[in-house]
Amino acid sequence: MLIENLIFSLNATLPVFLMMVFGWFVKKVGLLDDHSTAQINKFVFRTMLPALLFMDLSTADFRSVWDTKFVLFCMAATLLSVGIAVLYSLPHRDKAERGEIIQAAYRSSAAILGIAFVNNIYGEATMAALMIVGTVPIYNIIAVVTLSLTSPDKNERTGNALWLDTLKGIVTNPIIIGIAVGIAWSLLKIPQPVILSKSVSYLGNMATPLSLIALGASFRFSDTKGKKAVTVGIAFIKLVLFCGIFLPAAVKLGFRGEKLIAILVMLGSATTGSCFVMAKNFGHKGTVTAFAVMLTTLCSAFTLTAWLFILKTLGYI
Repeated sequence: MLIENLIFSLNATLPVFLMMVFGWFVKKVGLLDDHSTAQINKFVFRTMLPALLFMDLSTADFRSVWDTKFVLFCMAATLLSVGIAVLYSLPHRDKAERGEIIQAAYRSSAAILGIAFVNNIYGEATMAALMIVGTVPIYNIIAVVTLSLTSPDKNERTGNALWLDTLKGIVTNPIIIGIAVGIAWSLLKIPQPVILSKSVSYLGNMATPLSLIALGASFRFSDTKGKKAVTVGIAFIKLVLFCGIFLPAAVKLGFRGEKLIAILVMLGSATTGSCFVMAKNFGHKGTVTAFAVMLTTLCSAFTLTAWLFILKTLGYI
């Protein structure tokens, strides 16, 4: 029984991890460089990921599968996670890096890995779509506000200008736009022509593998000097602490199966690569963010396997 549960867990995590290893490999052999990897990350963030979210949300029947308790739990856990991340950042002297620490500590790959993991295990991702509704808008809104207020050049933008720039960052965020349009499309029951659905699906289906390859290719161990302690703390909070706090609460509230897997990915998946793009766009160095993405990505293959193994062994999934 234990061997079967371990195989179940590895089947869910190793394919994701191997795509990252493949990205690291193609960078090593010279098929990708830093510029092309950065462009891929931007392209995925601005086009493919919004298309993926639109594809999954616009076709979801929220009226029939809506679970208020589940969505509220995802929102509450996300907000509490942000609070923990803020507390962790306070002792850090460099105020400009606090924004990076906060974002890297709370923001997971929920949109990318959530759908991939749940699809890998259950063949559909309806609950992952609901989890995205409850978390990803909060992720991005708080990220924009945090990165704006802690930006190194924020002194150049004060008062109303700073808040207007922050609001503009929220409204124009590609992920938020993809979510808003997808939900509206679903609720209004707008039909999708075959040409549109196929075109969007082509883009959306490339988002997960391409983003994982780009993540693997982005690893740079030379940038980790002086950042190891704070980043190890981020990794512990992101991959262990949140799950240890909120998974027991989710189980106690009766969440099982696909819902529990969606919550697990929301809590314990790696820091998303789009954090780096956003940090750079708001004037931050991005060093802490890049190292956090790298470390949590490497470690999450093992921690997620362990959490999946525990939940499977206990009979919750």
